[in-house]
Amino acid sequence: MFKYELGKKAKDKITLFEGIIVARAEHLFGCNTYGLAPQAYDKEKGKRGDTEWFDEGRLEILGDGFKAEDVQTKDPGSEYREHPKE
Repeated sequence: MFKYELGKKAKDKITLFEGIIVARAEHLFGCNTYGLAPQAYDKEKGKRGDTEWFDEGRLEILGDGFKAEDVQTKDPGSEYREHPKE
């Protein structure tokens, strides 16, 4: 069972990395991890930073962030999924 909902804004207590919880994983031995996607754009790299994964106990919830319905589309899928040509 997961402690935190997807879409919440969270911070890792150790590294102070902040982001939106965009994924979560349950592991065989009971450790839940969460993928945090940073909101900040990295000007040096010319892109948004990569999603980082943290154990549940390391996270502190900072706020509501986004609800799934706020970002859903009619054609769900990853940015890497091939879309049919129109």
